[in-house]
Amino acid sequence: MGATVGDDHQADGMFSVTVTEKEVVAAVLPVQEHWLPLSNLDLLLPPLDVGVFFCYKRPPLTTTLTVTSSSPTTNSCNFRSMVGDLKKAMAQVLVSYYAFAGEVVANSVGEPELLCNNRGVDFFEAVADIELKELNLYNPDDSIEGKLVPRKKNGVLAAQATKLKCGGLVVACTFDHRIADAYSANMFLVSWAETAQSKPISLLPSFRRSLLNPRRPSCVDASLDSMYVPISTLSPPKEPAPGADHLVSRIYHVKADDINQLQSLASSKGNRRTKLESFSGFLWQLVAKYCALKHDDVAKNNRACTKISKMGIVVDGRTRLSSTVPEKGDDVMKAYFGNVLSIPYGGKTVRELIENPLSWVANEVHDFLENAVTKEHFLGLIDWVEARRPEPAVAKIYSGGGDNDGPAFVVSSGNGFPVSKVDFGWGVPLFGSYHFPWGGDAGYVMPMPNPAGNGDWVVYMHLLGGQLEFIETEASSFFTPLTCNYLLHASN
Repeated sequence: MGATVGDDHQADGMFSVTVTEKEVVAAVLPVQEHWLPLSNLDLLLPPLDVGVFFCYKRPPLTTTLTVTSSSPTTNSCNFRSMVGDLKKAMAQVLVSYYAFAGEVVANSVGEPELLCNNRGVDFFEAVADIELKELNLYNPDDSIEGKLVPRKKNGVLAAQATKLKCGGLVVACTFDHRIADAYSANMFLVSWAETAQSKPISLLPSFRRSLLNPRRPSCVDASLDSMYVPISTLSPPKEPAPGADHLVSRIYHVKADDINQLQSLASSKGNRRTKLESFSGFLWQLVAKYCALKHDDVAKNNRACTKISKMGIVVDGRTRLSSTVPEKGDDVMKAYFGNVLSIPYGGKTVRELIENPLSWVANEVHDFLENAVTKEHFLGLIDWVEARRPEPAVAKIYSGGGDNDGPAFVVSSGNGFPVSKVDFGWGVPLFGSYHFPWGGDAGYVMPMPNPAGNGDWVVYMHLLGGQLEFIETEASSFFTPLTCNYLLHASN
């Protein structure tokens, strides 16, 4: 194909990627064409694409890898053979994960539905004129976006394998968030890797939409009206002012000892807070401090410090809803493929966030989460959507804080990101991360485990450039820009 993207100098974190081949990979077995409705929780997602990528060091010349027989054999390991095995495994795993081989289309009332027609996955092969150790992973906007993570133009899922100058490899996917949340995508990635190594799939997906049916009669808590809104009620997006700050993506690493210390600071009077609550509270305070300093309002007691800053945390409802299927317990929801998410949020004035200790802020995080980590919350949310269909709705915080409000962002725990399990036969990734510049007005942050399994975190942050610059200065000992040298050292 010869299509090239990116031609700036590598010293600036830029490089060129040339797509050499594109193939549509469909399920190896025929799939009976059928329609799969989206659940009410799927319908809360706007059309967003999510990226995820994995970086692998140059593999040994031979490796145990095959998907063509029941007994693994020793194969030569070069880019051509690795891509061939990735495609074969993809074709096999799509038999079970047929939703990723379909297309999203509109039904008679304009709602999105999934046409399971085995349309297939666009699979790109590419080469990049850069070595793995030179990749500027700290700035994925330059090094990852549209280069190593494919832009999905058709279907539900796109994949790309990119050969690096050093013989390393980057495997990446982009998927439609309306069809899968991160938990579902993680299931697929692990199954794809298991299939590549001729292992049985450890967790087959379930598409049993009846698990998320609305109740009769419905029962909706009024608090949901403050968390979700019909899209028609949102103000149209405004053109940014010239020179206005904008959202950018950065990746940091955080040491395990610093996370533990932060948790200790956030816990008080016998109230032990989770690492996510502690981290989220700490970040909330930093964002609030920047808001105040930006307007020089720390000592003036005026407008910026009275603004309401909002922070949401993504909650997975699978464990909460498991008791709705008592005959099978946790296993059914554990295997459920689709979106089972809610985004509760809290709002506090900038002054409250910067004047109170971290333990107070962490308690506030815990309090607004408490009501959303229940089965009743998710069942009520399903009923809330049902009462408004086909009117599309969205999480309120996705649209930001509003014209008169302070900064807003969302934290999504990537604790379950199975980076060490995405081994296609040539070793575990040196690094893996989600890449999700989600298009909303609010920021988005995802902490994930380090592939080395040493307790360190890798943190993807999509915030305003000014916020990130302040965070890097104010919390320089906590957030360290990610480098390949750190990853190489941590993996040894």
